[in-house]
Amino acid sequence: MTETRRWIAPTTLGDLIDRLAAERPDADAVVFPTERATYGELSARSTLLARGLLGLGVAPGDRVGILLPASVDLLAVLFAVAKTGAVAVPVNARFKSVELGHIVTHSGMRLLVGDPASADLVGELHTDVAAVAAAGEPGQHVDQETVRVRDTAVIVYTSGTTAAPKGAMLSHEALTRLAAGIGDRLELTDADRVWTAIPLFHGGGITFALSCITAGVPFVHPGQFDPSTTLEYLRDERVTVALAAFETIWMPVLNRPDFGAFDLSCIRVVMAVGVPERLRDMASRLPGAVHVSCVAMTESSAFLTLNRLDDPAEKRATTGGHPMPGMRCRVIDPETGLDQPAGTPGELVFRGPNAFDGYFRDPEQTAAVFDDEGWFHSGDVVVADSDGRLTFLSRLKDMLKVGGENVAAAEVEGHLLGHPAVEIVAVVAAPDAYYVEVPAAFVQVREGATVTEQELIEHCLGRIATYRVPRYVRFVDEWPMSGTKIKKFVLRERIADELRQAGITRAPKPRAAGPR
Repeated sequence: MTETRRWIAPTTLGDLIDRLAAERPDADAVVFPTERATYGELSARSTLLARGLLGLGVAPGDRVGILLPASVDLLAVLFAVAKTGAVAVPVNARFKSVELGHIVTHSGMRLLVGDPASADLVGELHTDVAAVAAAGEPGQHVDQETVRVRDTAVIVYTSGTTAAPKGAMLSHEALTRLAAGIGDRLELTDADRVWTAIPLFHGGGITFALSCITAGVPFVHPGQFDPSTTLEYLRDERVTVALAAFETIWMPVLNRPDFGAFDLSCIRVVMAVGVPERLRDMASRLPGAVHVSCVAMTESSAFLTLNRLDDPAEKRATTGGHPMPGMRCRVIDPETGLDQPAGTPGELVFRGPNAFDGYFRDPEQTAAVFDDEGWFHSGDVVVADSDGRLTFLSRLKDMLKVGGENVAAAEVEGHLLGHPAVEIVAVVAAPDAYYVEVPAAFVQVREGATVTEQELIEHCLGRIATYRVPRYVRFVDEWPMSGTKIKKFVLRERIADELRQAGITRAPKPRAAGPR
């Protein structure tokens, strides 16, 4: 299918919310369990807060941190910052003092807008929403017409699989063009109500909210995600599109024992990522919905690719879909830079209007990831099919080199997910004196299930190549998270420290336990 050509209409975030307020003043814009706001209310509140920011001395280009729970106020502050020409810096609500200190210092925040609960954490830099609102003069003019679409609107700090967070600069144009593209790709209409539980300090959460506002449909968010109340919320809010995104969010909902008792027939689209085995499993739980997947990252403002709704079911389970409108993607040999043919894995590079503009205050890292022609080198290993759909395989650094053999962590994870006791798995490299590195699997077991390390190793033996079989299996109840991504570098350090302290330099050979 060829998508309908739409006119390019980038705008600023401030003008976006004001335009929708003019067109649909009384329609629900955002919905939370304890509050909701119409477009008119959200626009008016953002203007009030923008005047307050100006009253506190915020100027165009200043960085304004946002440390708030998911709420109407968080979105109102985001739009308020945009209206002043300043740059919003969403702060991970899970951060503690050291992590917060890094973001505050690196971004050079002029102000950090929080709530009373965060005052002790941030000290003098902190100003709560009420104080911002009170700081504005009633007649104070917000000159948002001077804001350019290519100005930086948001800096999203992303750590991914590395230890040092980087501030990705996202422009008004990048965010609003992607938001429009998502609405088109998901075919959003006035009848839709879109749910996600992605945190609103996360780039994906912001983009999903902007997609709904652009399309004029309610954005439904739980505030604090709780799988024990999600089915009720989806049903009561008559959600039609579930942007579940990650299995760490969606699987606990699908696995509720009372799942079958809820009428979720309103849901027509579910978006989630995962290996094909898991995606097929997810799709089987809601067979009446179209299930789509994506390739996404902060550096592309969220979705880089997304399945079309009329893609065949198998393509939606095995690929991340076509590039978003305006985005150009290539798969290259990371050694030679030459394009790889369809079906051959390589490094993903891309460019286009939704791409970020570099890492804030980090020209060296920016220069390292952009080539002379403006292509961003992602460090992701992907494969393209003959129709241009991309499938994420692993990070270049998530590739293990086991005795000279390449092992994609995702391949081992996909196989382990086939075991009925495995809920979530992350495979990382463990150091080894003989093979250099070997696979180590961290596993979260399904509720009520039991499994041993040896049983999981035997699940792999004879089914995947021996060098791909995990040599160590460790069970976890909680994951080190960066937003909604598992911090694999923490897991690598954990297994390396354990082996070092135990004096283990060579992994045991994986063997079946023998007759019982």
